[in-house]
Amino acid sequence: MSLDSVDHRWGAAASRAPLRRIARRAATKRRYSEPQRRHSKLACASRRSDHRFRPCRKESLFDSSASIRRRVFLATRSILTVAILLTFAIAPAFAQDASLAHHRAQHLRHGINLSEWFAQVYDPRGYTKEHFDSWTTVADIILIKQMGFDHVRLSVNPQPMFRRGQADNLPPEYLAYLDNAVQMILAQNLAVIVDMHPDSDFKDKLMKEDSSVEQFEDFWRAIAKHYANTNPDLVFFEILNEPEFRDRYRWEGVQSRLAMAIREGAPQHTIIVAGANWSSENDLLFMEPLHDSNIIYNFHFYDPHIFSHQGATWSTNFQHYLNRLPYPSTPENVQASTAQIPDAANRLSVIQYGLDRWNRDRMDTLIAQAAAWGKRWNVPLTCNEFGVYRRTADAEARARWLSDMHSVLEKYEIGWTMWDYSGGFAVVVKTKDQPAAPDEITIKALGLKIPPPFSSTATPGAAKP
Repeated sequence: MSLDSVDHRWGAAASRAPLRRIARRAATKRRYSEPQRRHSKLACASRRSDHRFRPCRKESLFDSSASIRRRVFLATRSILTVAILLTFAIAPAFAQDASLAHHRAQHLRHGINLSEWFAQVYDPRGYTKEHFDSWTTVADIILIKQMGFDHVRLSVNPQPMFRRGQADNLPPEYLAYLDNAVQMILAQNLAVIVDMHPDSDFKDKLMKEDSSVEQFEDFWRAIAKHYANTNPDLVFFEILNEPEFRDRYRWEGVQSRLAMAIREGAPQHTIIVAGANWSSENDLLFMEPLHDSNIIYNFHFYDPHIFSHQGATWSTNFQHYLNRLPYPSTPENVQASTAQIPDAANRLSVIQYGLDRWNRDRMDTLIAQAAAWGKRWNVPLTCNEFGVYRRTADAEARARWLSDMHSVLEKYEIGWTMWDYSGGFAVVVKTKDQPAAPDEITIKALGLKIPPPFSSTATPGAAKP
């Protein structure tokens, strides 16, 4: 459709309102009696053939509306022209912002989660200076770098810092512990994701209470402002780990509010967001991108859960019976595992796992959907949690799953962050009073390198948060 035709349609539509007002005004004034109106019509008719006479009042009335219509037409045309010019002027700016997020996502290619340090602390001492100083050390951060990781995801439980009613008033002493951790990471030229990783009761309040959302906005704004002077290429902010929102629409609104609060505190930094329901990939597909192009979109992948969480006591109850579950799965190779489950209904889950024939192609099919979503919206993606609980899993089967997982993600140019460094899904073996030792089979499964013998005497460079 041409610009002139658009202008004509808009001009005609816009002119109807003044025409209706003029017509009503003419009808209500009632200046002439019926005979006078008839006389006026005759007079008008007699003048039409003589160009020296001006038009009668009725004709001049509608001529004035034609003038109005012309003015509306010209004004509308000008507005449309300016809007089109602004569209072309603004588009490159948005494209530049989108490329910035893609550029920064290159710092998040191969990462590891630092769990049980500032979140999920099972140490009986709790969140104490002694725990922060001993759980993850400079030696651990150096080893992470040596193994070939380029970033860490630092899980941070906001609850120890969260003061209800004054959530933007961050406790300086606790904040200093977090600053020290960020310094240690940046000193090794590793990127760091500051991931808000609260317990379920905190997330439950966000689901139910608007006041809790408002306070979390205050908290995030203060945290973002505190780290606003760090290198935005290396420091990222993740809004919330695995939101437990079953209502996708509420989470869309809550996440948008929290993203705005972070952006107010740190205008230059990249934000990481996710879908509802534990950051699942299918909830990512439900999302529409936020109105902020400096964002990376994230999902977690533990499928099939029956394999990745075999033996886990906090998962579905029957999982604790399972061990050495095979991968890839077939109807034949799961038969020994089905005998481990006493309940017939739960036993069917293991049979189904075999029938589903989980393998690399099945992973590829699922992750391809997330990749297609990212391509459609031209946004960068990351998968910053995946892994297999190692305590009861067969080491070779676990390695095959990890190898398939990272290779599929890399096929679609999706950055990844394995769960986790030294916890239940670990990439290292770490015992009390002993330095961490890389688990060779896991390192190789991730396509990384076995580092040289680790020297605990190495010292990091200086860095400021």
